[in-house]
Amino acid sequence: MRAMLAAYAERIDPDDPLSGLAVGQRPEPDVPDGWVTVDVTATALNHHDLWSLRGVGLSAEALPMILGCDAAGTDPDGNPVVVHAVVGDPAAGDGDETLDPKRSLLSERYPGTLAERLAVPRRNLVPLPAGLTPAEAACLPTSWLTAYRMLTTRGRLPEGGSVLVQGAGGGVATAAVVLAGALGARVYATSRDATKRERVAALGAEAYKPGARLPERVDVVIETVGEATLDHSLKCAKPGGRIVVAGATSGHLPTVDLRRIFFLQLELVGATMGTRDELADLLDLLVRRDIHPVIDSHHALSDARAAFARLASGDAFGKVVLTP
Repeated sequence: MRAMLAAYAERIDPDDPLSGLAVGQRPEPDVPDGWVTVDVTATALNHHDLWSLRGVGLSAEALPMILGCDAAGTDPDGNPVVVHAVVGDPAAGDGDETLDPKRSLLSERYPGTLAERLAVPRRNLVPLPAGLTPAEAACLPTSWLTAYRMLTTRGRLPEGGSVLVQGAGGGVATAAVVLAGALGARVYATSRDATKRERVAALGAEAYKPGARLPERVDVVIETVGEATLDHSLKCAKPGGRIVVAGATSGHLPTVDLRRIFFLQLELVGATMGTRDELADLLDLLVRRDIHPVIDSHHALSDARAAFARLASGDAFGKVVLTP
């Protein structure tokens, strides 16, 4: 059996997730009917990978599991492609594969992208447009797609609207700042870190410390921090506004003042990833507006441990990219 280099979860450790990470040879992927093999050109990390090493969404019975959701590469015909990470049936979700009750992400049930090659359903391939490098495209299928769906499909950002992005610096939050600006919104962002506030201001946002009073109440709040910021998010939304939640890095059990929600008719909505069509629309938007994803650092796949350590440190600004 042929082998390939991969970064994979060898064991689960909720307290020391990196201790379960291994980098070495794994068997070539199986290719079921309707699936194809992609030669990976670039891949990127997400906090999902760290949660997998903690055992969230990944059971010990599934180990060893190749990690990673994001990839750009070439299909069997040599065409450059971006890989859509949601494996699901759109028909089971009324046309939206993210609403398929049986949907999963790569690296949960099927081997992920942190490898020289991977197998995916053919429908999960999206052409890589000219104007984006494979490394840039590899940043998009998880955090950037999630941010795009949060702003558009779920957040229904109006033309000329306003957005607050909590916890700027993380992958989804940084993407949301850039995309909200590209969609013509006034963008506010918070971060505890002064350096990250400076960097997010350079991306076009007005940057504030967490909990600060904003110049206006906003149409859409991008919430990935959770418990530490949700009360502030509710206070910053205008009547009829939407708080879109796609993460809870500070805790998932906040106290919520329901009076504010019903009196101001706020919407507290969830978002997870996006559809293949939304990924294609996101690629089109970036090319039309000449927007390039923010990349924190580049690493070789063989040096995946250092890449994971960079992500886990909390110091990364933008995406951590690996190349086989």
